[in-house]
Amino acid sequence: MAKKIVTDLDVAGKKVLVRVDFNVPMKDGVITDDNRIVQALPTIQYLIDNKAKLILFSHLGKVKTEEDKASKSLAPVAKRLGELLGKEVTFVPETRGAALEAAIDGLAEGDVLVFENTRFEDIDGKKESKNDPELGKYWASLGDLFVNDAFGTAHRSHASNVGVASHLETAAGFLMDKEIKFIGGAVDNPKRPFVAILGGAKVSDKIGVIENLLDKADKVLIGGGMAYTFFKAKGYEVGLSLLEADRVELAKEIMAKAGDKLVLPIDNKVAPEFSNDAPITVVSSDAIPADQEGLDIGPATVKLFSDYLQDAKTVVWNGPMGVFEFSNFAGGTIGVCEAIAHLEGATTIIGGGDSAAAAAQLGYADKFTHISTGGGASLEYLEGKELPGVASISDK
Repeated sequence: MAKKIVTDLDVAGKKVLVRVDFNVPMKDGVITDDNRIVQALPTIQYLIDNKAKLILFSHLGKVKTEEDKASKSLAPVAKRLGELLGKEVTFVPETRGAALEAAIDGLAEGDVLVFENTRFEDIDGKKESKNDPELGKYWASLGDLFVNDAFGTAHRSHASNVGVASHLETAAGFLMDKEIKFIGGAVDNPKRPFVAILGGAKVSDKIGVIENLLDKADKVLIGGGMAYTFFKAKGYEVGLSLLEADRVELAKEIMAKAGDKLVLPIDNKVAPEFSNDAPITVVSSDAIPADQEGLDIGPATVKLFSDYLQDAKTVVWNGPMGVFEFSNFAGGTIGVCEAIAHLEGATTIIGGGDSAAAAAQLGYADKFTHISTGGGASLEYLEGKELPGVASISDK
């Protein structure tokens, strides 16, 4: 069933609660990357233009003690939002109470208010994170309609998404709608050939994703640290490489089921220690020395993966191919990123996290059809799971 989106609501003159994902990285009270705020602007601007009274709220980091509050306030975020919108944004340093209610009552059409970090409610019994029914009901009472634009928390059932949605007509914001269409569409109704590329450290983090995508994709290419668990399952020496010994049997089962759909690296860059300056040797996957560790896929694998990608019409990429933080072991991730970025006529999706950071760092972010804003949420979506934050949005 299709979900309501913000354009399905009559917002003029209404108090519209908007759950945004303003969980931005900060250092010493300064925002170091405002991408998540920028991504929310289309929904916010639409509501301003259509004469809503906007009440925005978000979490920021984890808040466990009173001391955490000092570094986790949304005040700098509200200030940056005002700069990006070119208009005044009211910030209320409370999550409930008379001051917040009075500020909301004073809003005119087109006004924007941001209230304090929803996780300040977690200090006393995790009320936000455990979806306290009284808190969800209270926040819902502050508005007439609810727009959920925070895909990054859609895999969590919190008071600020599911709790509020259980009391109000709820629609997806433009960003949430885009995530549902691109990631959901890629998994459920892809243009073919559909190629998935999965990297990262652990098989255990991606078991559900691998199994779901083997049913949906034409090829699943595996890189990163998790490849070595598959090598071990094939009986190869993996030396000092990252290995989940308790997942070797599972890797065998996955390979038996997958047949030639699952493609593993054919060569690797190895080194005697985990260091950017360590001497590098390129070896085939069945010839890793016992005293070396694999830190990246090799050039022959980059070529192999690029060949599989050449005709792809849908590509989903999640996870780096090696230790891309080390410049000498970033070649695999760069090679794959470039191969995807230069595809013509394909829908190309990055499933958040480190791959998104890599694409941005390499200057290829604008070459992808969609870069997900939700690491954990996009992973669970790729697993085929129903996300509570999506499920709680009203059906059309």
